[in-house]
Order: sequence, then structure tokens, then C-alpha cells
Amino acid sequence: MRRCEICGKGALTGNSIARRGMAKKKGGVGKKITGITRRRFYPNLQRVKARFPNGTVRRIQACASCLQAGKVTKAISTKLVA
Repeated sequence: MRRCEICGKGALTGNSIARRGMAKKKGGVGKKITGITRRRFYPNLQRVKARFPNGTVRRIQACASCLQAGKVTKAISTKLVA
């Protein structure tokens, strides 16, 4: 579901680290890790109507980096043409 249909970019996993205490450079004894929780980093997906080389138009999910790079040709909206 959460995957770019152009480049295949999907969710990545990582850690959310909870810390407490005062940093050493601020005069404390240092930060301590109190908990590590798994988390996911999702791509910035946008639903956009795209035109394909064979002339078909359909709604796809594309990441923002593909849209900025010009890898997606947007279809002209029929609402604007009147």
C-alpha cells in the first residue's frame, strides 16, 4: 500500500530513542538511554492522476521526490477545461 509506483520506495525501519538527563557540555553527567522503540519512516506519497506512454490515465501513488524530478507526467484535469 505505502509504496511509490514509480521508484518502488517504501517504508524503512529505525529506532526511536528516549533519553533523559543533562548533556555533559551543559554541566550534567551525560544523557542516559531509557528506552528504545522500533519505528517506521514512511515516504512522502501523493495521489496523482498520471498519464502513461500508451495514453492511459490512472491515479497512482508517487513519492514527492519522483514528482519533483519530473518522472511523472500529470494528466490534465477535465474540471479546468470548460
